[in-house]
Amino acid sequence: MIKAQLAAIRSSLPATTVLIAVSKTHPIERIMEAYEAGQRDFGENKVQELVEKYEALPKDIRWHMIGHLQSNKVKYIAPFAHLIHGVDSFNLLKEINKQGQKNGRQISCLLQFHIAQEDTKFGLSLEEAEAFLAGPEFYLLSHVRICGVMGMATFTENTTQIRQEFQNLHAIYQQLQSSYFSSNSEFKEISMGMSDDYPIAMEEGSTLIRVGSKIFGKR
Repeated sequence: MIKAQLAAIRSSLPATTVLIAVSKTHPIERIMEAYEAGQRDFGENKVQELVEKYEALPKDIRWHMIGHLQSNKVKYIAPFAHLIHGVDSFNLLKEINKQGQKNGRQISCLLQFHIAQEDTKFGLSLEEAEAFLAGPEFYLLSHVRICGVMGMATFTENTTQIRQEFQNLHAIYQQLQSSYFSSNSEFKEISMGMSDDYPIAMEEGSTLIRVGSKIFGKR
């Protein structure tokens, strides 16, 4: 089933969009099914589970931290995380930089923006992001690499609202790209779209979709 589901989703993706298989709460055996079907990008939202799976699974997997990340847990994933999607404060970014320096690597990150009409979701406002991107302290962070933006739409069946929220994130991406990253070719990612709304996200410019239940089934 997993192999067939992966094939079905991949067949609908443009070449510019990467599929991240959201493997949170799923056991090693099911992740290996996806791996053996050629999947290499996996997403987890809890640090402890991510570390345990990293240690148990093949080392060519690209692990994406897609959940809310607390500063005191960055050190556990700093040695290996491929991409941290949820950077929602400058303090967190500074801690990631600190741990990147300790591990002798530059850690790739996305800035997470609050685009949903739900208070339970985390994320920056454009004003908050611009406040630190325009400041001198940001340019001293040599062990982080800002690769783009991330956001989650409201959990709703209103597709017009979802589309507007994705359009909002795309507009934020364009604003940041032109104002702060115009000479940075690595600033190119828009992480938006999950199992229920990724077709809309792709239409609105997503380069990274995070799909769980459509691959692994309901938890």
